[in-house]
Amino acid sequence: MEKPPISMIEVQLRSFIESLRPADEETRKQLDFGYFWDGQIALLFKISPQWNDPTNILELPFAKLRFVKSSKIWKLYWMRGSGKWEAYEPEPENADVHKLLTEIKNDTYGCFFG
Repeated sequence: MEKPPISMIEVQLRSFIESLRPADEETRKQLDFGYFWDGQIALLFKISPQWNDPTNILELPFAKLRFVKSSKIWKLYWMRGSGKWEAYEPEPENADVHKLLTEIKNDTYGCFFG
């Protein structure tokens, strides 16, 4: 399976993040979601004010998707409490990024949203 054009990945990431974002603007000031995409790695993160300094806005990563060109697969990682990335089980890789995004949203094992 060939790597989809970057624009297709960008559309999928944007759509996924939009599906997580609260509809209410006031709620988004307390909890929102964003992503970073560099063409090979997608970093998904929560956006919220620091608990003891609301003027400091934090971006807290919770999932990472990495495209491996040589095997044409996506690898999925989750952020441990220690701050280290770990391969997500039971589906650590897939050729279809949409399937991994669905796995993140379902969060069957509580790795991404607790």
